[in-house]
Amino acid sequence: MKVSYHHGDLPRAMVRQAVQIIQRDGLHALTLRGVGEQLGVSRTALYRHFTDKNDLLKAVAAEGFRMLQAELHEAWTSGGEGRLGFAAMGRAYIQFAVNHPSHYRVMFGGSLRGSDMPTPDPDGTGDAFGTLVHALEALQRAGVVRDDPPMQLALYVWAVVHGVAMLAIDGVLKPPADIVALTTLAIERLRTGIEAPPAG
Repeated sequence: MKVSYHHGDLPRAMVRQAVQIIQRDGLHALTLRGVGEQLGVSRTALYRHFTDKNDLLKAVAAEGFRMLQAELHEAWTSGGEGRLGFAAMGRAYIQFAVNHPSHYRVMFGGSLRGSDMPTPDPDGTGDAFGTLVHALEALQRAGVVRDDPPMQLALYVWAVVHGVAMLAIDGVLKPPADIVALTTLAIERLRTGIEAPPAG
């Protein structure tokens, strides 16, 4: 079925269509030609915006990282930028993967080379990982989190929530209740694992 789009918004329409194809048929089924057929546009029009499939995947990943960063930032700030905010970030990360599995697989599934991944902002405030690092630094300043290198702590936190996210979108955690239960346990164990030791 062909999908219409507003003129002047072809790149956005291509990204949206790519996400739908990945969700329906898998990453292997994505081609520029297939996207063009679904949108009813010529190959010439497609190549004005994306040189190849990898270029289109980079756009899908960039959109995904922007959405993830926004959701993590919202979780952190609405949670009061403390322990509750940190826990909310963990839940938001896993929920993002569940709600946007196609984006998530492109972002972290190895389909893009490292050099093709979106470039983080220099100060780390505009990318998802940088948002996590800044949250951990704030918790360290508040004496809530142990004084380990923030980057290493962030990698540890990411490894845990990424593992839960992959189990969730791969269908290993079947009922939604299983996702919630493991998410809750993972976040609680993360909290106890990185919290600052008692003073004295």
